[in-house]
Amino acid sequence: MKPIVISVIGPTAVGKTKLGIEICKRFNGEVINGDSMQFYRGFDIGTAKVTEEEAEGIPHHLIDQLSPTDSYSAASFKNDLSEKVNQLKNKRKLPVVVGGTGFYIQSAIYDFNFSDAKRDDQYVEAAIQDIKENGVEPYYEKLKQVDPVQASKVHPNNIRRVVRALEVYERTGLPMSDYEAKQSNESPYTPYIIGLDMDRQLLYERINKRVDLMMEEGLLEEVTRIYEKFGGDVQAMQGIGYKEFIPYFEEDQPLEQVVNQIKQNTRRFAKRQLTYYRNKIPDVHWYQVDPDHYLETFELIFSNLAGFLEKLNE
Repeated sequence: MKPIVISVIGPTAVGKTKLGIEICKRFNGEVINGDSMQFYRGFDIGTAKVTEEEAEGIPHHLIDQLSPTDSYSAASFKNDLSEKVNQLKNKRKLPVVVGGTGFYIQSAIYDFNFSDAKRDDQYVEAAIQDIKENGVEPYYEKLKQVDPVQASKVHPNNIRRVVRALEVYERTGLPMSDYEAKQSNESPYTPYIIGLDMDRQLLYERINKRVDLMMEEGLLEEVTRIYEKFGGDVQAMQGIGYKEFIPYFEEDQPLEQVVNQIKQNTRRFAKRQLTYYRNKIPDVHWYQVDPDHYLETFELIFSNLAGFLEKLNE
């Protein structure tokens, strides 16, 4: 039988971390991080990285394995996930992937066929620097010419995906959409995907409160240390909760405006996450959660998951 992989998805601040830990406690599992920002060392408060106390002794994998200067991709995650799943299978542990980076989860669970073109870091960094100085429009227009299908799926503000699509075309002569069209949605795993959702207004209130709490816990000091050591151009500094501070460091925005921008960007991100999950990831078992009644929903999830696992063992 293919390795069993449980995946917990949902918008930021919905409660994925707690659910993942509880699943591991009840079903002899270990967590594999699926949040692209939590791979980086030092990015703790702004990513809501699990603390030792919160983890309750449950091992968490693929956290803190990268330096802020390292690049990482969905293809990297796909390979790392495969390795961790096999390790946990050998230990007779249930892999529980927790995280909200939709494309990473989708491509790893459903075995995306990534381009064989190796990354050209010089091309990427030169293109991104040019975009910062002159705008993304020329690159996005070129992408529309060489790969209109991919251009229709990538927002021009997502400059790394725009550049990656062009990089694939430049190095292989084939549009990235050709590779994606070959996806079969055939998983190398036996997946069980749990999706958490929440009333939109309640979720937004939780996001706003969480950002305020992050500031109280020292987010400004965390980002300052990173910025002073690595600058604002490294890939990890482009994440929400970090990139918004760059205008503050450059004395272009007051701190209050930065905090409000983080809240707004996080709310918009949560909305995009849900849209992506519902449109791109098949066979998700969705649950509506209430912050005041988490345990009731969790018990239902545990019961359904137990039924799924029992059927596999019949």
